[in-house]
Amino acid sequence: MKHKNKKNIILCTAACILTLISICVIYAVHKEIPFMMDDIWYSTKLSSEEPIKNFADIVESQIWHYFNWGGRSMTHALLQLTLLSGETAADILNVAVTLLLCFVICLNAGIKRGGGMPGIFAALSMLLGLNANWKMSMFWQAGAANYLYITVFIMLYLYCYLRELDDADCLVSETGQPANKLFGITLWIIPLGILAGWSNENMGAAVWIVSLLVIIIKLREHSGISAWMILGNISCLFGSIMVIIAPGNFVRSAQIEENQYGLLWRCFLRGYAESTAMCDYLFPTVLLLVFVMIIAGPVLGLPIGRRNLLLAAAAILSWGAMVLSPHYPDRATFGTMVLLICVIISLMVKIIKSRSDLSVPIFIVNVLIWLRGMYFLGEYLAICWGWIQ
Repeated sequence: MKHKNKKNIILCTAACILTLISICVIYAVHKEIPFMMDDIWYSTKLSSEEPIKNFADIVESQIWHYFNWGGRSMTHALLQLTLLSGETAADILNVAVTLLLCFVICLNAGIKRGGGMPGIFAALSMLLGLNANWKMSMFWQAGAANYLYITVFIMLYLYCYLRELDDADCLVSETGQPANKLFGITLWIIPLGILAGWSNENMGAAVWIVSLLVIIIKLREHSGISAWMILGNISCLFGSIMVIIAPGNFVRSAQIEENQYGLLWRCFLRGYAESTAMCDYLFPTVLLLVFVMIIAGPVLGLPIGRRNLLLAAAAILSWGAMVLSPHYPDRATFGTMVLLICVIISLMVKIIKSRSDLSVPIFIVNVLIWLRGMYFLGEYLAICWGWIQ
């Protein structure tokens, strides 16, 4: 027991040190990346070149955006709020939201109290090391709002439902007792559901379906459902519909070159985009997931758990839904990657609980992933500082 406690202290200390290094590097990269591209446009009222000055200007801008350019009103409102705060405040907020997302990932992975520093470090290392486009999804301000920020709300919404399935195959409730009700959830689940649904066209619909599946599972088990579960599901559905039916989507899609092609060629292009996302953008994440699943399942005989199956289903749905989009950029796989990371971390913890001697090898795997992420960020900083010509 003494040896086990000493090993845990060493791993926690190492995770804490590496996380602090990561925070410093992430902040330095944010300082080097200025507001650019869409950031410049969204710092105005959109319909004119007049800069936004207050919250009323943001509301006015998003009304124009909804009818003339696209339905992601919530994500772009978040973007304009961060742009309004200024670059320094946005940089600090971006780092804080990154750490918050790591914590929420651990909660969705079923780790009690967020998993402590090893859990946070594992999530952070994977966000950076497995990301198909770290710069455009986490550091570019418009990308951060569309993916980093909004994914926090999406995953918080999903957590509210997944925790209702806490049982023997989950790690939050080791006694098998139902989780305690979250305080005031009947009130705040409605705005949270709207935010989760009114986010990205693929992620909003995916988490809505998963929340519906949780309700169905509860009904089949005759364990009863709460009013908040229905309210949250309806509000998420409302948000998903609003982002999809926005008149601005049709204005924007009319300008896409793909519309010039025939139906068969468009189907090929959509299939190619889906394949590229799976076999290129998401491939490192999927490869790690398969490796961990083999260790947990066939090797150690551990159950995958229905919580992880639902997370994997949400990932598949969010990936597959992009077949409806004429454009599937690498940064759009961010949400899908986060869902898969939740499964990976959950299985890693199950492996460690079953075989404590594997905690060090698993930590080393996370360190290697972290080194990959640090290489990308370090290379960018070296170029910016003139160390690499």
